Order: sequence, then structure tokens, then C-alpha cells
Amino acid sequence: MITEYEIATIIEDPSIKEGVSALKNRFLKAESPLYKMNNHDFLALVLLTPHVGLALSNGSISLFEELSLNKKARKFSRGGTFLRKDPVVHAMNLLINSYDKWEDEFLEAVKSVMYQTFEKDHLLLKKEEENLPSEEFHHLVMKTPYIFVKYLKAFFLTEEDAITIERKISAVEYDKILFIGKKLDLEHFAIFKMFCATFDVK
Repeated sequence: MITEYEIATIIEDPSIKEGVSALKNRFLKAESPLYKMNNHDFLALVLLTPHVGLALSNGSISLFEELSLNKKARKFSRGGTFLRKDPVVHAMNLLINSYDKWEDEFLEAVKSVMYQTFEKDHLLLKKEEENLPSEEFHHLVMKTPYIFVKYLKAFFLTEEDAITIERKISAVEYDKILFIGKKLDLEHFAIFKMFCATFDVK
């Protein structure tokens, strides 16, 4: 799972910081003009977007999903929120209430941030490859950039889930994963295709 320390490192990149800050200003101006938030915590919110979208795919967020999202938000947060509401949790509620309005723009920001943190060329399926690699998924995971594996886990899984195990999922949730994968250009990655193959769609 991505940690606050990795988010702190990512936001140090000037181009990422500039893009995140611009989106933060637009979002807060529209949704909560008086609310103040630092760039680290807003990047944390951006990286939570796929998981929020997945949680909303059934039309509403269950108590279990809310607890999972809040736990992840606090883990991503810069910290120092003892005795006050976590800023990422607060901003996440704003995003949940207006998710349809912001989904495309936030996912575009996720994609931009993600592809500035690792080299993606060797993860892409070759055009002539119609099938998945013959190697087993857990071997492919070991060869994949560590940060990319962390992104997959942060976007689509709870903190407790291992990335390589099979798990049951509803058809609507699975379709949302495929939708988000397409928005983030993940559909061309062998590891994403193999990750999707671990789901038992109900």
C-alpha cells in the first residue's frame, strides 16, 4: 500500500506539484471555498479516486467500504491529525458527493501522476501479443516496478488484500475496474490483465 512518505516524495516533483495544486484550487473553489488543504493531502485524495469510484459503482458506499476508504485516507494523509478530523477524509466526502462531476478530471490527474513515477514501456503488451504472458502472475509481479504494484493495490484493493489471490467481485464492480483501467491506460499492461483475471465475477 502507498504510504504518506511515498506521497511526500511524489509531490516533490515540480510538475506533479504544479498540476496537483491547480486541480486542488479548482476543486476546493467549486466544492468548499473556505476549506484549506495542503498539496500532499490533496494528492492523497487524487490517488484515492479509483477506489472511491469502485466503492460507488453499486450506487452507494457500504459501511465496510466507508471504513476501508477512511482507513486508506488516514494512511495517505500527511499526519498530525490527532484530535481533529483527517483532511483527506473530509475532502474525500466532498469528492464522493460530487464524484460524477469530477471523475474524468481526477482520473486524468491520477494517470498523469502515475506515469511520472515509473517507466511504463517494458510493462506494455507487444502489439502482436494477443494472449497473456505464459509466466505465472506472482512471477510477473516480482518483475514489475514496486510503485506500480502499490498503485494497483491502492486503486482497487483493501489494505488487507494480497494482489495475487483470487477474490469474488460483482459484475458491476468488475466493469468499473475495467472502466478505470481504460481511463488510466492500464488495459495495455500485461500485469493489469493478469490482475483482472484473479477476480471471480459473480
